[in-house]
Formats: sequence, C-alpha cells, structure tokens
Amino acid sequence: MDCLFCKIISGEIPNYTVYENDHVLAFLDIHPCAKGHTVVVPKHHVNSLLEIEEEEWQNVMHGVRLAMKRLQQVLNPEAINIGINDRGAAGQTVPHVHWHILPRWEGDGGGSVHSIIRGGDVGEIEEMA
Repeated sequence: MDCLFCKIISGEIPNYTVYENDHVLAFLDIHPCAKGHTVVVPKHHVNSLLEIEEEEWQNVMHGVRLAMKRLQQVLNPEAINIGINDRGAAGQTVPHVHWHILPRWEGDGGGSVHSIIRGGDVGEIEEMA
C-alpha cells in the first residue's frame, strides 16, 4: 500500500512519537500549525470515518485522549483543539483517517473550530431539519 501514514506506522518512515499502543500511533506533524501539533492515526488503514468500525473508533478515541494528556504534561497548553478532516473536500490530504491535536495558548492567532469555514449559502435551519 502506498499510504504515507501506513509507512510511518510500519517504521518505513521515521516519526517523533507522542503516544503509541496496539491500536494507534500519535506523532508530531511534520508541518505543524501549532507547537506540539500531533496526528493520531489508527494502525489499521481506513480511508474515511464512514468506514471505521465501532470498536476501532473507541480505541482511537482512547489514544487521542492519552496523547492529549501527554501533550498537556509536556507543553502545558492553555487549551487544545481536536480536528478531523474527513475526505478531500474537508481538507483531508492523506487518505488514512486521522485526528489532529492542536495545543493552544492565548494570543496564538488561531481561532475556534467554527473559524474553519464561514459564508456561503448554509440554508435555513428549518430547511436542514
């Protein structure tokens, strides 16, 4: 398989590991958006969140939580954002499900998850319901 994250998981490509267990690998992003920007990937290749099994989801969420705790211990950020880009239109550039953990500090210039996209025709809530 020609998947960047699978190559990292297998050790073919080196990484800076933040946390690892039997189910997930959490490592520092090589193009960080924040100090300590970490990517958490399931060790089993899955392209989209729509394909992930319930047990695997729970295992990954446990890994995300433990990676967050590690970042909190080491960097002591004031807050943390967690983001998922699921499929290309959402910005997913590596077709292997992954979570981004972004440590945050007051005045760091970042915004909330709501600042990712604004504008365009979002329709009326009644119409969506």
